[in-house]
Amino acid sequence: MNFDYDLFVVGAGSGGVRAARMSASHGAKVAMAEEYRVGGTCVIRGCVPKKLFVYASHYAEDFHEAQGFGWTLGDAQFDWSKLIENKDKEIDRLNQIYIKNAQAAGVEIIEARAELVDRNTVNVGGRLVTARYILLAPGATPFIPDIPGASHAISSNEAFHLEALPEKMVIVGGGYIAVEFAGIFNGLGVDVTLIYRGDEIMRGFDHDIRTHLREEMVKKGITIMLNTDVTAIAEQDKGFEVALADGSLCQTGLVMYATGRVPNIQGLGLEQAGVETHASGAIKVDAYSQTSVENIYAVGDVTDRAQLTPIAIREGAAFAETVFNNNPQKVDHSIIPTAVFSQPPIGTVGMTEEVAREHHDLDVYRSVFRPMKHTLSGSEEKTLMKLLVDKKSDKILGLHIVGPDSGEMIQAFGVAVSMGASKADFDATVAVHPTAAEELVTMKNPVDG
Repeated sequence: MNFDYDLFVVGAGSGGVRAARMSASHGAKVAMAEEYRVGGTCVIRGCVPKKLFVYASHYAEDFHEAQGFGWTLGDAQFDWSKLIENKDKEIDRLNQIYIKNAQAAGVEIIEARAELVDRNTVNVGGRLVTARYILLAPGATPFIPDIPGASHAISSNEAFHLEALPEKMVIVGGGYIAVEFAGIFNGLGVDVTLIYRGDEIMRGFDHDIRTHLREEMVKKGITIMLNTDVTAIAEQDKGFEVALADGSLCQTGLVMYATGRVPNIQGLGLEQAGVETHASGAIKVDAYSQTSVENIYAVGDVTDRAQLTPIAIREGAAFAETVFNNNPQKVDHSIIPTAVFSQPPIGTVGMTEEVAREHHDLDVYRSVFRPMKHTLSGSEEKTLMKLLVDKKSDKILGLHIVGPDSGEMIQAFGVAVSMGASKADFDATVAVHPTAAEELVTMKNPVDG
């Protein structure tokens, strides 16, 4: 059978673009459909604009701390509209780069929504096209629960395009998106209340990280309410009234939900092509990203294996190698260095203490200290560093940091942990002084075992 394309990619995010470009480089005729903008969540409405907002939100704190180093500053003024304007320019620039690179690789970009008709046919903008292989990479979308007044709430998508900053804001959720935006808006002068139904923020992270981050966020003026949830949102003349599960009411100017993201499968036509999903809506795939239909694959957030841009990119690359370069590849999801751009930020790789204790006899090394910068800045912010070491093998099972530059540190330490470094390897490494990172190679005595 003759097909219009060797590969048709649905979704032009990080995973889809990498798969399309690499497949084209291996000689495949490739088309890629995207209904909004090329670049996906990360570039358009995720990690890139969010990191720019994190930078912006730090300046008020930096200006204040500069006084401890002899600087006298005048009244600083913040212009939200200017930040939005400059952010939009940068996103436009990156969007054009993604388009240019894909087209240069020989990928045809179709600006339209795509829907599966059968295992080899796609309806793209009202036109039927066929492909030998189909790759599904439509990503995920924010989840907002169905409660009275839910339509009044925004998600992280809309947070990047607010016309003005509110005086007060409620953020619902306790994961990385919630804590990142809490830090952003708090740093920009908004009175932020974070509401989470669990007993501690950052579920799934090491317990010391969770507690330490919450305590530091509270120091910065963020109100954190645990073990409660929002039951209704009512519009008022000057904002919203939020009803909580404990019966209390909260007045605010804006409500933002950051309660997770769900696979973006609505209207994708999965049933028509016979593609199976989990109960969560995530597309079922094997280790090679192959779905229940032999010629249809899926990568990225829609598979819900690990909702991280670098993982989607790796999955896209592995797909191209497997299908179009006769070089079958799997992606290892077991050790993933991760940064959370909370304030202070988190860097983590490997097991949490809770998971490690289930399978290993453990030595725990932990240090909490005031960074050198804050000896003069006046800030009471503390840094946490933690190593989890298997007593029998001396192998480092987990490494966790909460503090400035932890995202940069974890990239390098992630290499060591991924290679199976031991505590002896860390001890044998010369410390770089004076840095915070040296703490991780100078820890001598475990705090417990």
